[in-house]
Amino acid sequence: VQLVESGGGLVQPGDSLRLSCVGSGFMFSKYAMHWYRQIPGKERELLATIPARDGATNYTDSVKGRFTISRDNSRNTLYLQMDSLKPEDTAIYYCHTIIKVFIADSEVWGQGTLVAVSS
Repeated sequence: VQLVESGGGLVQPGDSLRLSCVGSGFMFSKYAMHWYRQIPGKERELLATIPARDGATNYTDSVKGRFTISRDNSRNTLYLQMDSLKPEDTAIYYCHTIIKVFIADSEVWGQGTLVAVSS
């Protein structure tokens, strides 16, 4: 069971980036997916959630209107389109899900991808 993020990098304020997260080892299409971020020294923050299939996405206020979460279940891939990036968006970004292993819930985290926004 694995999640692997990619797409991070160094960009300038106002730029855009698209993060990707590929899932393997579990039935990706069955589970809601999430994007989190963590600034060093601070707690990990939930940014966006997308249900397994059709349904509403949710965003934290700080990224609403700038970030878009989406998924392609045929490719087992989760995306985060980030527009109008700000220096305060600088963080390590993680994808996350909670899967069923027998009768127990099991959290799965990616390794993270660094996004740095600076002029």
